[in-house]
Parts: sequence; structure tokens; C-alpha cells
Amino acid sequence: MKNKGKELAFLRAYALFTAIGVIATVFYAFNSSDNRKFSTIDVERINIVEKNGDLKLVISNSEKQHSGIINNKPIPKRQRPAGMIFFNSKGDECGGLIYDAFDKEAGLVLSVDQYKDDQIMQLQYTENPEIKKRKYGLQLWDYPKENSYNARMDAFTKISKMKSKDERKQAYSKMQKDSLLSNERLFVGKRLNNDFGLFINDDTGKPRIRIFIDKENKPKMEFLNEQGELINKTS
Repeated sequence: MKNKGKELAFLRAYALFTAIGVIATVFYAFNSSDNRKFSTIDVERINIVEKNGDLKLVISNSEKQHSGIINNKPIPKRQRPAGMIFFNSKGDECGGLIYDAFDKEAGLVLSVDQYKDDQIMQLQYTENPEIKKRKYGLQLWDYPKENSYNARMDAFTKISKMKSKDERKQAYSKMQKDSLLSNERLFVGKRLNNDFGLFINDDTGKPRIRIFIDKENKPKMEFLNEQGELINKTS
């Protein structure tokens, strides 16, 4: 009986150690392989990083979306749609792809940011589904002053604390005079008023050239002076 008891204990111990060995082998094989294959993954956020841990890409839902970094300074937490945010080797956000849709607003935007600043180029689609108004195309901006991001953000912070509408309006005008705001330079595509074509502004953001088909299907070519007055027109 004693020998049988010893044999049974030995078999139990052997089975236990064998099971542990199999589990350890599977765990090691899973973690030592560089390649993984999954049929389906449900995840709220994925961070793509370099070997040293530097962040390069965030793929996320809206709740966990990265708020952004510019000049190595994290942007305060803000609501952003689901999508992808790209980061350069300096650690700054340099563009992204975001999208969403609601009853009164829908759209998708692919943005490219200026180095150490905000967006200067977008491939965009926006719509108000309720009133069937759409805008889509390629849009470009310029920042008149180099390295103006921090000054611009400081000005926006001060404006957000202003209670007077007139005071805020004056502050925005001062930002424009100080060259802290971006100016739209070009749009190619369809506007909300259904004009479809090429629209070019000067370096102050004033419309100067418009080549388009209007909502009545009439082709037009317009040249404007700095005051917005037509100086030449073809239609």
C-alpha cells in the first residue's frame, strides 16, 4: 500500500510539473515571436512607438484620443474624434486622420501640420445632414509669422476668459494685426454655396482669384483687388 501511495504521489507530481512545463513553453513561444496573428481585435487605443519608446502614431476611439503635443508641450485635454494622430521624431504632432458623423454634422479630415505649428493642409469633407449642405476638397493655409504657436495659444487663453463679446472681437482683431492667425490661401473643391472650382487668396487671406462653376452650371473666372472689388470677370 505504501508503495502504491508513493507511486500515486509521484504520478501526480509528474503530471503537475509536465503541465507547468507545457504552459511555460507556450508562454515563451508566444512572447519570443515577433509576429502575431489574430482574426479579430477589439481595442480602444493603440500606440505605435519606436524601440526607444518614442511615440509615432496613435490609433484611438474618441474617448481615449491623444490631445496632441506641439513644441514638446502637451496640449490640454480636449475632445477629439476617433482616428489616427501622427507624431514626428521631435515628439510633436504632425498631422492626422479624424472622422465622425452626427445628426447635424458629419465629416472626415486628413490634416498635415506645419513644423512646430498647427495644420496648413487638409483633405476634407464636412456636411450638415439636416440641411444637405456639403463642403469637400483640398484647403491650404499660411501662418504669416514663424514660430508663433505659443504666442497664439497664450492669446486664445486670454480671450477664453473674456466675458465681453466686443472685448473678444477686439482681441481677435489684434491677433490678426499681430500676424498670429492663419490665413486661408487656397481651396479646390465644392463650397457650401455649391460653387465648384479653384479659389485663391493673397497672403492676408483676401480673395483674389476665383475660377468655378456656379450652382446654375455657369462657368466663371473672377479677379479681385485688395478691396474685394472685381477688376476682371469672364462668364
